[in-house]
Amino acid sequence: MDSDSMSGRGRRVFITGGTGYIGSRLIPRLLERGHEVRALVRPGSEKKLPVGCVPLTGNALDGPSYAGKVAPADTFVQLVGVPHPSPAKAAEFRRVDLVSGLGAVAAAQAAGVRHFVYLSVAHPAPAMKAYIAVRSECEAAIEAAGLNATILRPWYVLGPGHWWPYLLLPMYKLAELLPQTREGALRLGLVTLEQMVTALLAAVENPAYGIKVVTVPQILSAKA
Repeated sequence: MDSDSMSGRGRRVFITGGTGYIGSRLIPRLLERGHEVRALVRPGSEKKLPVGCVPLTGNALDGPSYAGKVAPADTFVQLVGVPHPSPAKAAEFRRVDLVSGLGAVAAAQAAGVRHFVYLSVAHPAPAMKAYIAVRSECEAAIEAAGLNATILRPWYVLGPGHWWPYLLLPMYKLAELLPQTREGALRLGLVTLEQMVTALLAAVENPAYGIKVVTVPQILSAKA
């Protein structure tokens, strides 16, 4: 599907995870810029969405429960995931992140969505192997489905309730100066919530043709 047919700023966006840590900040930005936004929510959570966003009830872990509601979206943003990921949550990653991701890919493909935006994770990395494995499986499913997609790969998103990695900033800066650690330090760098939202907004407004991977340095420099 040709992304050229999506020229112009207005998008019809279907989003999962819209009431979460990142989605709740992204939706207002999309609305402010004139995009039409419809968000999947559990019954009873409709009021968590901002005015102007159309709620669609369904279960993100059950793709068929909402697949028929994706159209007429031209853009699908998949943000569902286990909050505060840690190595101890390996089983949850497969139950939530993997199931929701594969369901989203199938629903987007069935609806003829022109652009799929997926929040993945930076890799390779020395930690969070189970998390990376699940996100990589979803990335492979996106490619196998033949979707035009932007895949964003942050490592850690700083924001409310997610500040402790600031303590690591001096170590990151040192690692960026050393040739043997520079590439890894940049790939696994820290991004702020505002930077992440801006990168997602830029992804929505600049649809990929084929697969586009957005890494941490690109997230840091994104403009919308």
